[in-house]
Amino acid sequence: MKRHMARELAVQSLFQMELSDLSAQEAIEFAVEGKEYDAFVTRLVEGVEANKPEIDQKLRAALVNWSFERLGNIERTILRLAVYELLFETKIPVRVTINEAIELTKAFADEEATKIVNGVLGKVAQEVEQNGLKENPQSN
Repeated sequence: MKRHMARELAVQSLFQMELSDLSAQEAIEFAVEGKEYDAFVTRLVEGVEANKPEIDQKLRAALVNWSFERLGNIERTILRLAVYELLFETKIPVRVTINEAIELTKAFADEEATKIVNGVLGKVAQEVEQNGLKENPQSN
């Protein structure tokens, strides 16, 4: 399974969890509809859920002239997934995470949401890179 598809399934699972009281595993099973899936999906979904307070704190700090509560469910879900990757998936390059989040936003939301996601992730990524939380992709 390609990582882009895994991210799509993770977004769908996290979105289901946001709207219902499904567990991570139940939401994943709902999203994959009986098909096989990569362990990366589970790692993303469980990682976002386990670190949601820290992720949301980063998002709130990065939102300018926009409140966290004003974000749509899908935008908030995509941002949480991307911030999780930025903070905890240290081997994934920053630009890959941001590009994937933008592609997911284009698929699930509108152009205005794409601008918001790009801006917010740019701020979070800048902080992550300044604090040395990510490996430098050029050194790999």
